[in-house]
Amino acid sequence: QVQLVESGGGLVQAGGFLRLSCAASGRTFSNYRMGWLRQAPGKEREFVAAISWSGGSTWYADSVKGRFTISRDNAKNTVNLQMNNLKPEDTAVYYCAADPSNGSVYFAKSWVYWGQGTQVTVSS
Repeated sequence: QVQLVESGGGLVQAGGFLRLSCAASGRTFSNYRMGWLRQAPGKEREFVAAISWSGGSTWYADSVKGRFTISRDNAKNTVNLQMNNLKPEDTAVYYCAADPSNGSVYFAKSWVYWGQGTQVTVSS
């Protein structure tokens, strides 16, 4: 079992930056693939970024590639998402997620454990 708590969301202007953090607890956290997904009003939840158990592999949605960076520190039980050059279309609730399975990171149903979400709002 894994518990996830996000922080770092807020209101920023277009072109600005935010750093989201996810504090994780659980007996098998170090073995879990971790990721960030987001959901905008009226939209389905979509994949943003993921990182492997070891931190050696990362995956990004095309819409954020080159702007967002995911990282993890297993010793501190944290996962971070550095978001640069934010755009109004990045506005959404961002969720930290954990996946003990071997499914595709690009599908929301692959993720088993979820945080409560943190709001990111980007103004034009």
